[in-house]
Amino acid sequence: MKDTGFFQELRTSVRLVVATMTVCCGLYGLTVLAFGQAVAPKRACGSLVFDGRGGPVGSELIAQGFTRPEYFWPRPSAVDYNASSAGGSNLSPTNPDLRSRARGILAKMGADRRQPLPADLATASGSGLDPHITLTAANYQAGRVAAARGVSVETVRELLKKSAHRTGGVLTPEPVVNVLLVNVALNGLGK
Repeated sequence: MKDTGFFQELRTSVRLVVATMTVCCGLYGLTVLAFGQAVAPKRACGSLVFDGRGGPVGSELIAQGFTRPEYFWPRPSAVDYNASSAGGSNLSPTNPDLRSRARGILAKMGADRRQPLPADLATASGSGLDPHITLTAANYQAGRVAAARGVSVETVRELLKKSAHRTGGVLTPEPVVNVLLVNVALNGLGK
């Protein structure tokens, strides 16, 4: 004799799971995607930045590790600019490893008492992926970038001035520049 009650409950449970997954995973996801595409299509697609040939070079929301002298360098990253493992170093100010890292950064940037390094070039952000540096930090690097590109410092500073904005409006204490966007703009200077 068959136990129809068990199989009937099993069929009902399976139908309920399929219906729930269809609504919660499928329809909800498609609704959020459609809303994002309608309201903010660029951000919904990752805020991708493209080079002059139309190829993607990165996202304006996530820092990249530029190291060549002809590019502006971002803030240091405790996660080596890996977006899948965003996070700070969690080292205390008294930790010798933090002090050692800071000394290495100061030496790399050529900072000394006559020309102190802006703080955002020596310290990582909380996520390790902050795509912005202050205008002061960008101007600090302008001489190196101009010399490496064979253009005048004034040309580079003018580009920085055009690219600077306040992310929080008037509440932001200092203008910032997006490192990736400025570096892409630098590539277009010679054209």
